[in-house]
Amino acid sequence: MTLLSVRDLKVHFPVKVGGVFGHSVPLKAVDGVSFDLAAGETLGIVGESGCGKSTLGRAILHLLPPTAGTVAWLGKDIPPSAVHEMRREMQVVFQDPLASLDPRMTAGDIIAEPLRNYHSDLGRAEITARVQDMMAKVGLLPGMINRYPHEFSGGQCQRIGIARAMILRPKLVVCDEPVSALDVSIRAQVVNLLMSLQQEFGLSLIFISHDLSVVRHISHRVMVLYLGRIMELADRDSLYAAPRHPYTQALIAAVPIPDPDKERAKRRIILTGDPPSPLNPPSGCVFRTRCPHATAICSQAVPPLDSAGPGHAVACHNWPEIAASL
Repeated sequence: MTLLSVRDLKVHFPVKVGGVFGHSVPLKAVDGVSFDLAAGETLGIVGESGCGKSTLGRAILHLLPPTAGTVAWLGKDIPPSAVHEMRREMQVVFQDPLASLDPRMTAGDIIAEPLRNYHSDLGRAEITARVQDMMAKVGLLPGMINRYPHEFSGGQCQRIGIARAMILRPKLVVCDEPVSALDVSIRAQVVNLLMSLQQEFGLSLIFISHDLSVVRHISHRVMVLYLGRIMELADRDSLYAAPRHPYTQALIAAVPIPDPDKERAKRRIILTGDPPSPLNPPSGCVFRTRCPHATAICSQAVPPLDSAGPGHAVACHNWPEIAASL
């Protein structure tokens, strides 16, 4: 069953250039993204900083107003009047665990806040019982319910944020780089916790991250973004085993391999230059200025997201030739 359908979603921010008498130009943070998310599925979103990952996640939740495109929930578009009610079904876990928690509220009040907003019929005892039950599920002692955020470690604060997102039993949780601010030893615990809760509650996840190793562990499908556009979208095993887009190949090649011999022997792909500005993206394919396989057509036409196999789509004019050369 398709839970979420995103079609040609765009998020542009007007930026004034040219000083006092200048003009506004659109910063194209997300520029025409389309995908579907099935119930119980985890979609990983990867890409360099500034590619539009977090903006896309926030636009899906209507935390940012889309410039164009549609976000449909169970086949129906979400009108502005229904956004508040949809918060029951769609929640978010933010990147910085401590910054996303109110320092004046106890852990119990933070986790209970969604219940008070959406279940005003519940009594204090029932709310406390549900909060303590959820704290136990995320690995926090129920006796910590009256502690404040500064009394917890970073990993524990992120568990509080996860508990707050899960307390309403939503169908979709957007995880916006939820482990990037945590120690390496804690990341695996939090990722495994999310996977366990997903299995228990049957929810869907959109998992945004820079870490391709983490994305590979948790995701069913992976979307690769570059300058607000999809470069490649495929199931996890297909994408990591046979990436079609040169940008995806470079990202995967940069992931270190624990085996020193394999690390030394692996093929290196070094991208030259910096990503172009979203205020003035290149014509045609936005990746062409850094692509070692760019040809004349790459500057003339935007590559469509074409099928490269069952469940595998790639936006590259020359991907068949690139795949054949590997």
